[in-house]
Amino acid sequence: QVQLVESGGGLVQAGGSLTISCAVSGSTLGDYHIGWFRQAPGKDREFVAVISFGGGTTYYAHSVRGRFTISRDNPKNAVFLQMNNLKLEETAVYYCAAYRRESALIIPPDAATATTYTYWGQGTQVTVSS
Repeated sequence: QVQLVESGGGLVQAGGSLTISCAVSGSTLGDYHIGWFRQAPGKDREFVAVISFGGGTTYYAHSVRGRFTISRDNPKNAVFLQMNNLKLEETAVYYCAAYRRESALIIPPDAATATTYTYWGQGTQVTVSS
């Protein structure tokens, strides 16, 4: 069992940067993969990035690759998403999510599919303005 709480959302201008955080609590966190998803109004929940909490391997959606960085701080039990060069269309509620891994490897498409994840935070609003 894990619990996730996002923080750090806010208002940022297009082209700007923002880092959001996910505090993770529970047992044996190294057995979990932690991902970020986002959901804009009227849109489906969209995969952003995932990290193996134990090993630190990462995988990104094509749309954010090269601009966003997912990272973890194991002693602090936290996962971060650094977002650079934000676009207007990336306004969304950003969710932190987790699932218990079957292996240490991150294998798409399962790791990029929302239904794979069994634990979810409440979300944090990121608004990109012009």
